[in-house]
This record gives sequence, C-alpha cells and structure tokens, in this order.
Amino acid sequence: MQKITKDMTLGEIAEKYSKAVDILMKYGLHCIGCSVAVWETLEQGAAAHGITGKKLDEILKELNEEA
Repeated sequence: MQKITKDMTLGEIAEKYSKAVDILMKYGLHCIGCSVAVWETLEQGAAAHGITGKKLDEILKELNEEA
C-alpha cells in the first residue's frame, strides 16, 4: 500500500483513503471539500491553517495508521 505523504493532494488522499477525511476534518482541514483540494497538497493545506512541523507529522502518522 502507498504511504500517505505531505506532497499528495488533499483530493488524492480523500479519494484513495476514505477514512482520512474524518482525520483531516478533526484537525480543521475542512478544505477537503473545497475546489482547491484537487491541486493543493496536504502540506500546503495544513500550512494555510497554521499547521506545520511536528503537528503535520502527527497528522501524517495518524493518516498512515488508518490507511
């Protein structure tokens, strides 16, 4: 199985891993339903919401545990 990375688009993550949507929403990344999800990466979306560094790593860890 492919690992979820910060360079994947939000749309790609949602399409491949349905459980990921709930995790992203929990962290305030509601952009999953926005038109930018098609081209915006997880890292870009997180940064737009002030999530970087260790917090982003925490989200990635949780996403990959569920994937």
